[in-house]
Amino acid sequence: MIDPKQIEETVLKISQAIPAGFGEPPAAMKAQIKSILTASLQKMDVVTREEFDIQKAVLAKTRAKLDALEKKVSEWESSK
Repeated sequence: MIDPKQIEETVLKISQAIPAGFGEPPAAMKAQIKSILTASLQKMDVVTREEFDIQKAVLAKTRAKLDALEKKVSEWESSK
């Protein structure tokens, strides 16, 4: 899930990057930037760092279990 706070911060940074000669970006422009940014991130199928870290931990745990099972099977096969 995309963090709405981070999107808001990015929209603010983009709005601040607009040269001063253009004046304050209207609310409609900020809403459009937010909409485009959200849609683009969803298309990219990105995940938050928290989700990534959780999946990384799950994968590490699964890998450890698989390694243990492979070792047991190997020991079982060699004892025959």
